[in-house]
Amino acid sequence: MPITPSAVSLQGRVAVVTGGGSGIGRGIAAGLAAFGAKVAIWERDETTCAAAAAEVDGLALVTDVRDGAAVDAALAGTIEHFGGVHILVNNAGGSFDSPLLETSENGWDALYHANLRHVLLCTQRVARAMVEAAHGGSIINVTSIEGVRAAPGYAAYAAAKAGVINYTRTAALELAEHGIRVNGLAPDFTLTEGLAAMASPQRLHDAARMVPLGRGGHVDEMAGAAVFLASSLSSYVTGQTLHVDGGTQAAGGWYRHPASGRYTLGPTATP
Repeated sequence: MPITPSAVSLQGRVAVVTGGGSGIGRGIAAGLAAFGAKVAIWERDETTCAAAAAEVDGLALVTDVRDGAAVDAALAGTIEHFGGVHILVNNAGGSFDSPLLETSENGWDALYHANLRHVLLCTQRVARAMVEAAHGGSIINVTSIEGVRAAPGYAAYAAAKAGVINYTRTAALELAEHGIRVNGLAPDFTLTEGLAAMASPQRLHDAARMVPLGRGGHVDEMAGAAVFLASSLSSYVTGQTLHVDGGTQAAGGWYRHPASGRYTLGPTATP
């Protein structure tokens, strides 16, 4: 049957966005709401959680998604307020320098908890509710380009993000019989308030040169991909990870040399 504009509508659907208080998560929450979804923000920062929820006329639930009991409580609160959940965006995450020879056991565990454990917890809890409600659903896991390439200095983070990609594939197969689709979104250089706080304008400019499209991504562009995966437009898409990165994953290290404008491999190569 031919598609119609209504296929992108999220009217009547309830979405949960973890880590939705800022950055990519906040952008995705706004995008889902713009297409009609009722949105619950699960975020551990009370201030940003409330602000993000207010922007989308949604539900703010201060939640540490690394804790199973907290996830259970947030899910119960969401169902009580909105009814069954149709869309889950596992966006929460974080990183810090973790050179291979210096990463402590506690550091490794912290990065695992922040980037992979919560994906398992939230997916399992929400998927159980979706199965019980028998209405299918869409689960979207935000991973990173670092999950598919080497990341010197960030081995633990990259390993966790690679785990998210593989978990996405396996969960897609296990949940397919219930009409639940599971996909991933992999950003690279995306302009967020967190990135702006960490990097100088010059570093941001230099990073943009590594992107084939010539600029950093915007959270709204991640939101657009999330709306696609949440909506009926992607009704036959599951087990996939979509790279929303301006072409960097495809480039594989090639970039336009600032002097010649021609593609060259590696930042020290000559035109």
